[in-house]
Amino acid sequence: MKRFARILSVALVVTLLSAILAGCANSGNGSGGAVTASPASIESTATPEPETPARTDKLVVYTPNSDDLLNATIPLFEEMYGVEVEIIQGGAGELLARIDAEKGSPYGDVIYGGGESIFTQYRDCLEDYVSPNDSQVNEKFRNVAGFCTNYVIEAPVIIYNTDLIGDIEIKGYMDLLNPDLKGKIAAADPSASSSALFQVENMIAAFGGFESEKGWQDSWDYISKLITNIDGKVASGSSAVWKSVADGEMIVGLTYEEAAFNLVRDGAPVQIVYPEEGTFFSPTPVAIIKNGPNNENAKLFVDFLISKEGQEAIAAMGSSRPVRDDVQLHESIAPNSEIYSVTVDEAYMYTIVDTIKETYQDLFADLFPG
Repeated sequence: MKRFARILSVALVVTLLSAILAGCANSGNGSGGAVTASPASIESTATPEPETPARTDKLVVYTPNSDDLLNATIPLFEEMYGVEVEIIQGGAGELLARIDAEKGSPYGDVIYGGGESIFTQYRDCLEDYVSPNDSQVNEKFRNVAGFCTNYVIEAPVIIYNTDLIGDIEIKGYMDLLNPDLKGKIAAADPSASSSALFQVENMIAAFGGFESEKGWQDSWDYISKLITNIDGKVASGSSAVWKSVADGEMIVGLTYEEAAFNLVRDGAPVQIVYPEEGTFFSPTPVAIIKNGPNNENAKLFVDFLISKEGQEAIAAMGSSRPVRDDVQLHESIAPNSEIYSVTVDEAYMYTIVDTIKETYQDLFADLFPG
């Protein structure tokens, strides 16, 4: 009690002394008693600093990716950062439409997988973010768009069931017009599936459609014939394509490398073909959903995917091409130099994505009305 009394006494003296000094300052020379604002009063009127978003322990991931890629990356991320990840799977188009519907109150935090061309359609739903690790990515595949962080390089491929193919030879796109394959080709809707859109874009590139008017017409002449041979059968999404070939429901499928390599690794009776007409390699991005509830963890996840640890985990699967040059390509995957490739002005291609999708849909509707 005595110690408390001594402290109180000192405080009282200081208070009285302050009051006396303030009174003297106000009376001054009788010039109106101007009052100088104290530091405390200045501080109280200043604009407060914006608060850093609170770190949570959760992350919601929307993804069209296969279980194999998710199993290679998600548990490692959870372990490294102590974050619990909720995964919601679906087609890229379906998930982006959901993100658009939820943009007033987002449930998800990132869209993990798809394509820049389809992401661009929902640009207003995705947040600008360039990871500090982006400088370690191969210069060709860095985040120049500002919102798409590329974490793997993909190529479209044709797969066929080796138990069902018989004497049919598959070396490229033209072989898919074989009448013996009618109704036995698995393909998804490019307006809903990023891998299906990737295939259509590759067909246009392979037939010179991005280079000349004649090439554009040749490309759509081919695609029209292919739609006819597909016989109006459209898979519900990317995964339905490769699953139907592996399960023997379809003989041939139009898919992408990662899914195809996973099938081969798991022992499915599947052969992978790079179209002899040409293949273009394109990166697959991850993007942050604008105003997502776990924004800080979303940024951590993007950083992780292109970190050395994340890229090594992806490469170790043996089904994807890393975007970092300091991470070695798995021995089971052919180097880019061994595949006949075509170059594409992707920046231009992204500006005509709507035209590509609408042209495909119009062709399909004309060939299979109703």
